[in-house]
Amino acid sequence: MMRREFVGTLPAALAAAPRPTKDDISMAAWSINRSFFQAKRWKNEDLPRICREEFGINGLEFVNQFFDFPMLRNLAKLKKAGADYGVQFVLIMIDSEGDMAAKSKQERMEAAVAHRKWVDIAHYLGCHAVRCNMGGPRENWQGDKDLVSRAAESFSNLLGYAKESGLNVVIENHGGASSDPDVLVPLMKAVNNPSFGTLPDFGNMNPGADPYEVIRKIVPWAKGVSVKAGWKKDGSHPRYELAKMIQICKDAGYQGFWGIESNMERGENETPDEIWQSETRAVKLTKAVLEKTVLQKG
Repeated sequence: MMRREFVGTLPAALAAAPRPTKDDISMAAWSINRSFFQAKRWKNEDLPRICREEFGINGLEFVNQFFDFPMLRNLAKLKKAGADYGVQFVLIMIDSEGDMAAKSKQERMEAAVAHRKWVDIAHYLGCHAVRCNMGGPRENWQGDKDLVSRAAESFSNLLGYAKESGLNVVIENHGGASSDPDVLVPLMKAVNNPSFGTLPDFGNMNPGADPYEVIRKIVPWAKGVSVKAGWKKDGSHPRYELAKMIQICKDAGYQGFWGIESNMERGENETPDEIWQSETRAVKLTKAVLEKTVLQKG
């Protein structure tokens, strides 16, 4: 059976979710990456329980690096855990699947094809999007005249594949060319696809950039927001004003999931328990800001 026939036979319950338009809070799995990689405290299938029991959060944003053998039986267990804990799967963040703006067309197309398995997994899990990295130069990209057209070709190819699944494809400002609005905005316009958008990240800025202006320029295409927050141990957040960033997104008309991606200032030689306590505190601090500014609680 060809893929388009298979997708057409899937019941509605397996269809990807539409982009959320009601404000709610989600957690990016990367917020607790140290307890996954260093402390080995949990597995990917534990995430729905963690969202519900540890944080009282309704949405979850996966990271592809955390998936262990994404065979159907494992994905089915993960999907069941989401239903059991009442947690909505929002998107999958995709890393290390090739350069979508590489100068070699073969390399670009190989990257586009490598992303496809995550489109299918996101579709099965009921996510509304996959988050991709644009790729391209990390420095001196201003002189790369073909950068936007190269990336547009790759993402148009991926969007063509994702169309039958109803998936959105979004790009996060992730450093280098991708964090330059003078690249990302022209890319949005060049692709010109309603299923293509941005995932504005409050923290991923190039040196010297005004973070508020970067978010202001890319948020009109947002299909999600990554609320990056770096907390000091005293509970302060000195790098930028979270409430101001959030208000910029609200003023632009954004509604949907606000994804927490937080970290806490690290101590020396932290134990596994201390790592977990640090991560959970950072998530809770960011959640409190979102509850006050977005959900109007407290």
